Amino acid sequence: MRAGRLDTFETAVRYQFYHTLALLAVGTLWAARPELRALGTTGALWAGGIVVFSGSLYALCFTGITKLGAVAPIGGLLLLGGWISLLLAVREL
Repeated sequence: MRAGRLDTFETAVRYQFYHTLALLAVGTLWAARPELRALGTTGALWAGGIVVFSGSLYALCFTGITKLGAVAPIGGLLLLGGWISLLLAVREL
């Protein structure tokens, strides 16, 4: 890992960890209530957000290519979209 990137790496790990736990919870809920289609959308958005957000930060840390950091906000938008999708799914309960 490049020097001075430990904080960036920790951010990537933190977001990946929290959203993975949330993704497991949503998957469990979706298995119990498959009619809530928005939960599938939530899972897809979170999975994509984890890959794009955390993945771009990991790549930035290990390669030092700073342009990769510009991709992280796209992943952040996917993560936010997942939370909005979850709110819509909960309204259907």
